Amino acid sequence: MIFDILKECEGAERIGISGHIRPDGDAISSCLALRRYLMVNMPGVRVDVNLEYPPSIFSDLWGYEDIIQGFPDVEEPYDVYFALDCNYDRLGDAQKYFDKAKKTINIDHHVSNKGCCADVNVIEPEISATAELLCKHMDKDKLDKEIAMALYAGMVTDTGVFQYSCTSPDTMRRAADLLEYGFDFSKLIKRVFFEKTYLQSQIMGRCLMESVRFMDERCIVSVIDTKTADFYGVKPKDYEGIVSQLNNIRGIDVAIFMYQVAPQEFKVSLRSSEKVNVAKIAMQFGGGGHDRAAGCNMKGTFHDCVNNLSDKIAEQLG
Repeated sequence: MIFDILKECEGAERIGISGHIRPDGDAISSCLALRRYLMVNMPGVRVDVNLEYPPSIFSDLWGYEDIIQGFPDVEEPYDVYFALDCNYDRLGDAQKYFDKAKKTINIDHHVSNKGCCADVNVIEPEISATAELLCKHMDKDKLDKEIAMALYAGMVTDTGVFQYSCTSPDTMRRAADLLEYGFDFSKLIKRVFFEKTYLQSQIMGRCLMESVRFMDERCIVSVIDTKTADFYGVKPKDYEGIVSQLNNIRGIDVAIFMYQVAPQEFKVSLRSSEKVNVAKIAMQFGGGGHDRAAGCNMKGTFHDCVNNLSDKIAEQLG
């Protein structure tokens, strides 16, 4: 597919960009990379990034401090509005900007995105990350060090430092091209993927201690309820990395991490080995994601949710 980002924005004076609710590294990095790419190559154009609660581990990326978190009303609609790393349903409060924009563009790599929410849809599920998808469609001669650094950060976080099954030879080639711009990639990887706050380490430790293995110990689950979250003072961003750590335990085929968002409602994160496609499971509960990493929201008690997930996992594990 031939897609020229700059051409699609020709004539625009105000451009908006947003990712999904509770943005992860790929969503944040992609938004910041696209913003700088547009500003560098379209001088004079105003470009806003609207995101909620971006974790401070991404503060080394250019433009982080300019992220608009409050979703204020705007007097005039954006000429172009980008939805990155998600479909319309996961834009949250940014939907109001998307709805009023004169032109909308959706760029995503999730298999659950059917590509029907925007005027222009660039959906390529075979790509490891939205950051890689942007890298594919950006003019390499028009990148700079800051753009390359943000794209690399997005690829690192969504591939688990290039260890997840979504990593392809093209992914590695694009990552190598980005390294040519000379940023400190080792420091960046430590900062955006491995570094944890003391609070994050505390809550991860508790989740590991209180985790439960089931289905002949091939699956593992851990949960944080509202009372526990309030006790520690944790926010959704503090749960980053917990489900991946559960999935690293030897013998585990499916890891589940849940945290309560309302009475009898949980946010569910799923990770798996090559034996289970968790995207298929998440989609059955209104969510989505990748074959080995997906998520959804579920209603019911903790045990209800685990039982319902177990049925779907068992169908694949046999």
